[in-house]
Amino acid sequence: MSVNSHSLVSENAASSTMDDPRRPPVVPIPPPETAEPVEVFRALEASLGSPFSSQPIVPNPGPLIIVICGPSGVGKDAVIKRLREVRENLHFVVTATSRAKRPGEVDGKDYFFVSKEEFLSMIQKNELLEYALVYGDYKGIPKQQIRQYMEKGCDIVLRVDIQGAMTLRRILRESAIFVFLVAESEEALVKRLIDRKTETKETLLTRVATAREEVRHLKKFDYVVVNKEGELESSVKLVESIIDAEKAKVKQRRVVI
Repeated sequence: MSVNSHSLVSENAASSTMDDPRRPPVVPIPPPETAEPVEVFRALEASLGSPFSSQPIVPNPGPLIIVICGPSGVGKDAVIKRLREVRENLHFVVTATSRAKRPGEVDGKDYFFVSKEEFLSMIQKNELLEYALVYGDYKGIPKQQIRQYMEKGCDIVLRVDIQGAMTLRRILRESAIFVFLVAESEEALVKRLIDRKTETKETLLTRVATAREEVRHLKKFDYVVVNKEGELESSVKLVESIIDAEKAKVKQRRVVI
């Protein structure tokens, strides 16, 4: 008596499917070149034993904190201003300071200008993420402003000096992106400071000496951007590329404030 081996294999496969309820049923898949797409789609779902998910394969990246630092005169404000113009869902945290306003600065936009007594009160109430005494005046970052905008899904940009950046690195560790802006050369930076015409000879000397010291900390940052004179757009695009690359990482930075 002969046995049809193909028939035996088919029967065993069918029996195995019936015996194991965890296995999806055998469903014929119509030829994709002639069948309706929805018919093929449903047959594939049935063969796999579960519907296809419409949820994103990769969840939307969470908001980031971008810390931007660099010597006086390097163009931090110009880069941040342009970045805010071209990028959505980006919030620049306005720093509180006890120094006097410069010509053209707007309270609540450039800085929150407060008295030294008010600033000391903010320190006492633990309302600041970090603060420092810079050139005889206090500067600090309000915590509530960061939390408020991160809850809205906004990326946060912080502008700090080197002292503030090192403090934030200790506090935030790897949860923030640290970007250091430099001029194309030390000579170019000094010329920019002179051209601003906002410094006395004493403060100019202090800023130049401080800038030279700050550049020595460059390797403590995640990224460096050379902000060349007249090439603001290129600098801003590079910062945007850094943000986009961070958001594309498989392992996202987890921010806790």
